[in-house]
Amino acid sequence: MTTPMSRLLAEISRDHFPYPPATPEAIAAFEHRMGWKLDPDLRAFYLHCDGAELIERLPDSPYQILPLADIVRARVAIYGEDDDQWGPPSVYALCDVQDGNYVLVDVARQEDGRYPLIDGYHEAWPDPKYCSQVARSFSEFLEQVLRTRRNLYWLGE
Repeated sequence: MTTPMSRLLAEISRDHFPYPPATPEAIAAFEHRMGWKLDPDLRAFYLHCDGAELIERLPDSPYQILPLADIVRARVAIYGEDDDQWGPPSVYALCDVQDGNYVLVDVARQEDGRYPLIDGYHEAWPDPKYCSQVARSFSEFLEQVLRTRRNLYWLGE
């Protein structure tokens, strides 16, 4: 039986620009270093590819899902400082959408065992009024990106 995530991963391999897969050992080292575990969607993705450029190749790709080695706290990615004034320590940059903006993952919250994804709008982070949830899970995020093929699909532009 094909799962929704396996269908999305097959599409990424066929139509986009995936990086080579992360090894189980690299994932374990990442989880140990970060102090949190990948949820099932993220684990499946990183075992399939350790990051990817979606729709187009960089520098024109509107979505670069970061390799494990490049995932850092949102406040470090956005402001260059690991300080509580720049957002909670549980939110990490997962996908670079260019221009200093990111899609973020909040590892302090889960719904059905999946982490929600948040708009990491640089000029407003961490204000939840402007940086709202864009997907309930990584698979929902991928589904929307691959269906709309538009940058920042959640803004409805």
